[in-house]
Amino acid sequence: MTSLRPASTRQARASLEYAVGTVARANPIVAAWRWRYELAGAAGLAVGWMVLDSAAAAWPTAGLVAMLAITACFRWGRRFLTARAWCIVTPHRVRVGCAQAWIHSRSGKIPIILLTRRQPFGERVYIWCRAGTSTADFRSARELLAVACWAMDVRVSHHARYAHLVALDVVRREPPAQWSGQPWYDTGTPDGSLTIPAPRDPPMTTSGSASRPVKSRRAG
Repeated sequence: MTSLRPASTRQARASLEYAVGTVARANPIVAAWRWRYELAGAAGLAVGWMVLDSAAAAWPTAGLVAMLAITACFRWGRRFLTARAWCIVTPHRVRVGCAQAWIHSRSGKIPIILLTRRQPFGERVYIWCRAGTSTADFRSARELLAVACWAMDVRVSHHARYAHLVALDVVRREPPAQWSGQPWYDTGTPDGSLTIPAPRDPPMTTSGSASRPVKSRRAG
């Protein structure tokens, strides 16, 4: 039996729910996972100061600070430390952007950030979309996400086989001209094979028909 309620009414109700709805508070386990790096660093320092006395614990702390200072004296060291810091900060900013752009399910759950990797242009964030969210939500909120991440731009792509897997390229600088990386090249397919998924939108031929996707294999 078909529904008597028109589709426009459902869309209007969905828009109203998103407008008045709020993001659900994360439970302690999820919150601990999101702040795992900060908690691990704080716990390490706390354990060191508890196990050792104040005088003995001061030496390892001073050594760690000195090592970071020496690393920061070199150009490659500053790049390494800055890249690692952005890989920790960016996931937090993406979650803030999702909350402000209403990218969440009807229950208020935002997408799950799987991992963040350093790239020549900035960071690449791999995301698992919950039911109720999709790649279209991220594409329509690119400017909001770029502002939330303090970046030049945010580019969105999804896996050719699994629509719930999304890659966000947080662009902070122009990549080298010789770089030609793709969102899924550095991880392979989820089944572990080396075959690269074909693009969703293959290029058009001169006759106007879409060319057939060709699978390529990663070098090595």
